[in-house]
Amino acid sequence: MERTSMPVPASYNEVVPKVTFLDIGRTVEFESGKLPYQEHGKPESILDVALNFGIQLEHACGGSCACTTCHVHMKTGAEVNLSPMEEDELDRVETAGDLTLESRLGCQAIVKGDVVVKMPAWNRNYVSEGGGSLNLGDAIPPPKPPESPEPPEPPGQ
Repeated sequence: MERTSMPVPASYNEVVPKVTFLDIGRTVEFESGKLPYQEHGKPESILDVALNFGIQLEHACGGSCACTTCHVHMKTGAEVNLSPMEEDELDRVETAGDLTLESRLGCQAIVKGDVVVKMPAWNRNYVSEGGGSLNLGDAIPPPKPPESPEPPEPPGQ
């Protein structure tokens, strides 16, 4: 009996990476080359993937490798399923708090296959409180209006 394979649609490139965000218990997957670019970080970076799926990952510099607020710890897959760390990322990530050998900047690490990500505690707390990016305009809630003082009582009463 001869086996034939079914034709694969031209738009499918057989690469569907999965990114697991350990601390929030969420795994997302996307078709490589098809993820809408969110203009923050490199296309298909951990930051770009997170934003596309509504996962808040702080990125004060807009993903331009000028800060470390998108710093994450890679638990699995980094060696083969992320882009190599370039010199500018290496220089910047060395200034991150909670630095480990697994540290990467979410805006620079391009996802090429399955990876597991852990957000440092300070960023995880920000996410759990429903924080948004400083670059999205509505991240900082407007100041509360001052409470109106009680009207003064008329004299002699």
